[in-house]
Amino acid sequence: MPEEQNLRAVFASELKSARELHPRGRMTQEELADELKVSRSTVSRLESPSGFIQPEIPPLLDQIFGTDGRFQELYEQIESRGFTAYSLERLKLERTATSIQEWSPTVVPGLFQTMDYAHALLRQGYPRATEAEVRARATARIDRQRLLGGVSSPNLSVVVCESVIRRRVGTPETMRAQLESLLAFTANPAVLLQVLPLDSGAHALMDGSLSILTASDRRVIAYTEGIQSGAIIEDSGAVGALSRFYHVVSATALGQAASARVIQKQLEAYPR
Repeated sequence: MPEEQNLRAVFASELKSARELHPRGRMTQEELADELKVSRSTVSRLESPSGFIQPEIPPLLDQIFGTDGRFQELYEQIESRGFTAYSLERLKLERTATSIQEWSPTVVPGLFQTMDYAHALLRQGYPRATEAEVRARATARIDRQRLLGGVSSPNLSVVVCESVIRRRVGTPETMRAQLESLLAFTANPAVLLQVLPLDSGAHALMDGSLSILTASDRRVIAYTEGIQSGAIIEDSGAVGALSRFYHVVSATALGQAASARVIQKQLEAYPR
């Protein structure tokens, strides 16, 4: 069984044990749900080896059971599965960000990828990995998209190069489904998705991807990534310069409606 599945099973087992061996007497799922202010079915999912863990839950469990950060530690290990070390800090920031601005010159950003598209990319990036390992990495990437649902989801603005929608990744069916998914995002009022035309000329962000995240405490952090490297940038001057570069790219890109038309036209290259 892959390590990340073991960790999730450990989380589930330790939670059930902590509940049943509570010092003040066995706690039912209903009682724990009341403490957490969630539904009983949510507690049941938490005690399942494959259930989703909301990021605010582990520290609350540590408070309730006095487990000195054990559940938070397990959660962070589970969340880190399938990601390179240099991207983990960015992922932590992403989960609590109030605003995310993202530029991608080469591939569909992870928050917008379909499972098959993510799998096709990771298959190329990890040619010696087993199918189970690739699938686990793809699942971990898709799990990030849970933050886009709900009233507390961040404001999301994304600019992709036109080459992103033109470059086929995976089978024609995979690419069609990915383009259809992107098209749906252009109709989402909570998301701004733009396409930067190939003939728009040179700009300052051509060398790699960029994310600018506004944290809940109003800090603004930038994250840049290359092929085998990534960096968190917190210096206000550097972040300000990168933010300006992003806004120039966004201002040069097509608007939401025009971007949707470009995606729709490319979608016609993959008929059903």
